[in-house]
Amino acid sequence: MAYLLLYIDDMILSASSTSLLQQIITKLKFEFAVKDMGALQYFLSIDVQRTDHGFFLSQASYVDDLLKRAGMLNCKPVATPCDTKPKPSSTAGKPIADASFYRIMAGAVQFLTVTRPDIAHAVQQVCLHMHSPPDVHSTMLKRIMRYIKGTPSLGIHLRAASSPTLMAYNDANWAGCLDTRRSTFGFCVFLGDSLISWSSKRQTTVSRSSAEAEYRGVANAVAECSWLRHLLGELHCDISKATVVFCDNVSMVYMSRNPIHHKRTKHIELDIHFVREKVAIGEVRVLHVPSAR
Repeated sequence: MAYLLLYIDDMILSASSTSLLQQIITKLKFEFAVKDMGALQYFLSIDVQRTDHGFFLSQASYVDDLLKRAGMLNCKPVATPCDTKPKPSSTAGKPIADASFYRIMAGAVQFLTVTRPDIAHAVQQVCLHMHSPPDVHSTMLKRIMRYIKGTPSLGIHLRAASSPTLMAYNDANWAGCLDTRRSTFGFCVFLGDSLISWSSKRQTTVSRSSAEAEYRGVANAVAECSWLRHLLGELHCDISKATVVFCDNVSMVYMSRNPIHHKRTKHIELDIHFVREKVAIGEVRVLHVPSAR
């Protein structure tokens, strides 16, 4: 189902038809003093471009302002937002002179992840050290700036889907944090061909195996998918098919189907019960995908 977007003052209205949209606007004008700004083009630093297939969201103008504030308008672009080397610990390097500027720029880059999932993990790593940033993490922040310098027009495509389906991909970096040995998990959720939700976050507890780290990540992805299914249901866009969640850990896939809990899995039993319940009622399917894909 295609939806129309209209910008009124500080509010975006969406409807499935022009007539319904006009009815809503008329009722709002009767109750409030509102101003119709026409078709949505710009909102909260997000540029909205209409195409034949849907919408394209980007923050190109925000990127220019961000590079100006950082004094990096003429910096040399790089191909990736972070390198493949292990991330430095919080004790590596020397404290920087202006920690407040680091926090301001890290927060500003974090807002850019609204339309840039490609920098979500790199920004998450940078934001972990806002309390006392060393120079090595300042270099990581500058690398993100250099990356967005070369990719200012990247964004998110929102396309219409004839039959709405939810699909999620999940992965975890087991014990990747050098300071706490906590794992970092990440997931992305697609509605049809459109990426609508993503996250990169450090887990709250230490995982004793890679399968445990993967399972905790899948539990978070399944929780996000369950919330999205309920939200779409309230919008009268019911999803009849089960949500497919992909992960690259075979042990995790077996645990989602096996009703027997062994001693080695008791410490993650709540997450196992949560995911297995969704699998049992047919709302979720957990499948394996090779790491190369």
